[in-house]
Amino acid sequence: MATKSGRTIEYVQKRSVKSLLLRWETLLVVIFLAVNVMNVSLSPNYLNAFNLFSNINNFLVKGFIALPMAYVLLLGDIDLSVGANVCLSATILGITYNATGSIWLAILACLVTATLCGAINGIILTKFTELAPMIVTLATTTLYRGISERILAGESTKGMRDVAWFGKLYDARIGPVPIMFLVFCVLALAFGLVMHKTVFGRQMYAIGANAKAARYAGVKVQKIRMIVFTLTGFICGVAAVFYCAWMGAVKSNIAEGYELEAISMCVLGGISTAGGKGNFPGAIISIFIIGLLRYGLGLINLNPQIIRIIIGALLITVVMVPNLNLKQYFTKKKTA
Repeated sequence: MATKSGRTIEYVQKRSVKSLLLRWETLLVVIFLAVNVMNVSLSPNYLNAFNLFSNINNFLVKGFIALPMAYVLLLGDIDLSVGANVCLSATILGITYNATGSIWLAILACLVTATLCGAINGIILTKFTELAPMIVTLATTTLYRGISERILAGESTKGMRDVAWFGKLYDARIGPVPIMFLVFCVLALAFGLVMHKTVFGRQMYAIGANAKAARYAGVKVQKIRMIVFTLTGFICGVAAVFYCAWMGAVKSNIAEGYELEAISMCVLGGISTAGGKGNFPGAIISIFIIGLLRYGLGLINLNPQIIRIIIGALLITVVMVPNLNLKQYFTKKKTA
């Protein structure tokens, strides 16, 4: 910034080793390494490249949803309908393929349906701003899954994997690396760059920190919310396509709990549910922490309920760490 005297004042944020070590992402990297060390010690088969990438594919279906969920939480909103959206859009993909025999038309119908479901959430929340996102998306969860149940009537759609290339879409690889993993990496990079390197990303941070102040500053708050919810719907459609390529059949109870998994991944990654705080790399690291921890414990045939308890305990512990004032605790103890 230039002053009247002609001198330039420039503020450069100091970076130190201490600040780097105290970053949330550094803690997540340590946990990620610890999870992998533990998994290697538990099972010699953990590092088998084919099996490892196969299991990464399994949790990336949920990982896709965590990408836009980070945006939703950054705004201070929440979307509980993503699992039902995946279910409905996958249902549409299945019945469209069975009715027409065209997998391309089925994929298009799936993506359009998912995007419309996301847009419906956005329209309601931007037109009726007094409504809570939790209540609205909880209602649309029931609506979307109810429509799927009505369409399927207790049955399931099948046959999508009969199309050769679509049946291999989930398993297709370049060397040992699945194409699905590469697609996820490209999307993750794009989402991260938008969040941290664009005006749109800075506006999301501003809205999450103080929506009223952002509006007075000229930020089109409701337009951005609409875009984010619609984008969330579209990514649900992408997840539904990969799910259908994976399972080859769709029932009305699929993707149950996906919304909680996606939110957990983002929260563990440091994205604040209050909005305005968090870094995207943390969310990506947390996707792999939860997914690989579940995979490693599954290799030793640990009870699924026990795995849930361990992951839940990890989530609670890690989220509590920044709120613990250890310095004050030890000072009081010393004084006493």
